[in-house]
Amino acid sequence: MQTEARVGQRAVQQLGTVGQLLSGGIAGAFSKTCTAPLARLTILFQVQGMHSDASSLRKACLWHEASRIVREEGFRAFWKGNLVTIAHRLPYSSISFYSFERYKNMLHLLLGLESKGDNLSTDVFIRLVGGGLAGITAASLTYPLDLVRTRLAAQTNFTYYRGIWHALRTISGEEGALGLYKGLGATLLGVGPNLAISFSVYDTARSLWQSHRPNDSTVLVSLACGSLSVVAASTVVFPLDLVRRRMQLEGAGGRARVYKTGIFGTLSHITKTEGFRGLYRGILPEYYKVVPSVGIVFMTYEKLKQVFSCIPES
Repeated sequence: MQTEARVGQRAVQQLGTVGQLLSGGIAGAFSKTCTAPLARLTILFQVQGMHSDASSLRKACLWHEASRIVREEGFRAFWKGNLVTIAHRLPYSSISFYSFERYKNMLHLLLGLESKGDNLSTDVFIRLVGGGLAGITAASLTYPLDLVRTRLAAQTNFTYYRGIWHALRTISGEEGALGLYKGLGATLLGVGPNLAISFSVYDTARSLWQSHRPNDSTVLVSLACGSLSVVAASTVVFPLDLVRRRMQLEGAGGRARVYKTGIFGTLSHITKTEGFRGLYRGILPEYYKVVPSVGIVFMTYEKLKQVFSCIPES
């Protein structure tokens, strides 16, 4: 789910503020574009259970859904909603990356720590809290774009929203300004732990690896630790991500409301109607995009770091 804010943490002092923001944002947007087909498949599987019976859900598979998209919507439909994904990802990645470093520094000052790395347990705590705060900050500031992204990606044969601005205007007009924040509670409940787990697993795994095998390639270490952190975070918070997607689609385009009992009531409803496995509908394409996503972010960030390293701190 969130990888771009971790790959360049050790080099953050070498970049100015502008370099940090641009490198994190562009790397995240490029990675999302490359893995957009898998991301759309994830969303389509996540929202299937809202208006499908059990028999149709059992028949669903990656190949069948990918074939349906090509046959009914065309190959370009794999990138449906990608423009708003980029519009969302640029500020989201930049804010999460930049604020994570600032939150870590602030926590070190508040706890009176003079140097980093002196206490492993304290460092893990700081990474956990800093990652969670960074995720909540970024998600709150960019949430309407995330909701629009979900609604555009979930459209199949019938087009209700014709683009970003049309979707924003339509949602505001039909559902009110608060309609742009449907599912925000589930988002914040999930995105904080997601970034906290991924940041802490990445930093801790990398530190342990390099302390035992300091001569290993930094590229190999970053790819392996980044992939592990994303898999760990995705596995833990995926049910909340699924609930978030379904709540974002409640009432969209005249849809009937399915879930009326909040986050935990929705979790209970899904478990009862679709079983425990229903909470992980769409996890397979999410796993498939982990390694390429981490690799693309890392390589892009490293290249951009070289370009922006000479930009002074503003």
